[in-house]
Amino acid sequence: MKTTPPLNSLENALGVKFSDKALLQQAFVHRSYLNELLENEQELLDNERLEFLGDAVLSYIFSEYLFTHFPAQKEGGLTNLRSALVRRETLARLAVKLHLGDYLLLGHGEEESGGRTRQATLCATFEALVGALYLDQQMQVCRDVVIRLFRQELQRLDQRMQVKDAKSRLQELAQSKVGATPRYRQVTSDGPDHAKHFVMAVQIGGVPYGVGQGRSKQEATQNAAAMALYCLGETVDNYILDRDLAREHGIDLPDTPGGADSDD
Repeated sequence: MKTTPPLNSLENALGVKFSDKALLQQAFVHRSYLNELLENEQELLDNERLEFLGDAVLSYIFSEYLFTHFPAQKEGGLTNLRSALVRRETLARLAVKLHLGDYLLLGHGEEESGGRTRQATLCATFEALVGALYLDQQMQVCRDVVIRLFRQELQRLDQRMQVKDAKSRLQELAQSKVGATPRYRQVTSDGPDHAKHFVMAVQIGGVPYGVGQGRSKQEATQNAAAMALYCLGETVDNYILDRDLAREHGIDLPDTPGGADSDD
């Protein structure tokens, strides 16, 4: 049977000293260990109850985090975001970073079949560890540790949520800067059904701010909004400003986003 490393090395990685060392140990007792290696199965408890608790604790921590950080998100959106954070692949990856598999107490069969690296087992072990951490340290410390462990995941989530499409960004910017809602209209639509070409224009407060073209109304609308954002001092990643199209439709573009007009 493999010798597991001392649990104080894990405590150091977590930045937490458990008051109840037996509780921490229980988080790593796989059911197979009790079934195969202990004559008296009551001497130790497996980690399945802690896994159950840890799953609920993670759900609460991220429900609270998402509720606080994304006030505009509706229930369905919050549920999807939470599911993305606590999916099996993510928890197993964090378990690998913490080397949780090394601490597992496994039965011979589970050991032989690669239980230490099995994704489902690592995910369950991570949840059990969170459950033990909650019982031993209470919610505030548990929350702090979890948020720290998920820092990269949460940063990626924040970045993804901040990146909005050009039309949505223009809606917010126009209302805050101009006090009006953008209005879109179709300028032209030509070409056969399999190769349509659309031109859309956008006005804010009756003033033309942008025009865009594309193979669909949606694409043309997004390009028109991107041009309007440029006029209002914003830039859009991967958008190529079409000055000729703007000139054709009577829109004076600044040399730089929000700067002086190029014709001045």
